[in-house]
Amino acid sequence: MNSEQHLLIATTNPNKLREIRGLMADVPVVLHSLAELPPVTEPDETGATFADNARLKARYYSDHLARSGVAWAASALTVAEDSGLVIDALDGEPGVRSARFLSEDATYAERFDEIYRRLARRTDAPRSARFVCALTAMRGRDVVFETTGIVDGEIAPEPAGTRGFGYDPIFLFPAYGRTLAQVDDEEKRRVAHRGHAFRALAGWLRGT
Repeated sequence: MNSEQHLLIATTNPNKLREIRGLMADVPVVLHSLAELPPVTEPDETGATFADNARLKARYYSDHLARSGVAWAASALTVAEDSGLVIDALDGEPGVRSARFLSEDATYAERFDEIYRRLARRTDAPRSARFVCALTAMRGRDVVFETTGIVDGEIAPEPAGTRGFGYDPIFLFPAYGRTLAQVDDEEKRRVAHRGHAFRALAGWLRGT
């Protein structure tokens, strides 16, 4: 792999960027974020699956990169991911709408309250859940790599922990006996859905 390989990580979420930089730290790539490009509106995430949305976002931001005029655009890969929480007792919700569950402006505390309200009406249902991360890498208009990372767990009895972000405080990882908001960064990267997906990308990049 060319040591000057550039990757545009198609997110403005600082927590995701920090996590991804940690996962890609030993790969000889130059990481860029959307903050380095001219502003652009976010695409409508209309896909029925995480993979659909990852492809949609990768294509959208790859086109934006091509129009941006930045020096490294021609050689860059655009990497987009779509991730979320799937709860079996809620028929897969919040699923692909995880970031927009209830509304785009809802706080995670409000989302947690609603999830626990719904679960309280289904006391006999299992509390099994999983985080899913679908990832797509594109060069120009061509999909060059795709993968999906999954971590299985269950919904915690109540939110716990101040680390992590998003739904981490309600996601209990049984092998740790803690939520993903109660573990340190390295423990989370080792098992989390985004960790699985980006380690697969890193392995692919090392072999190219």
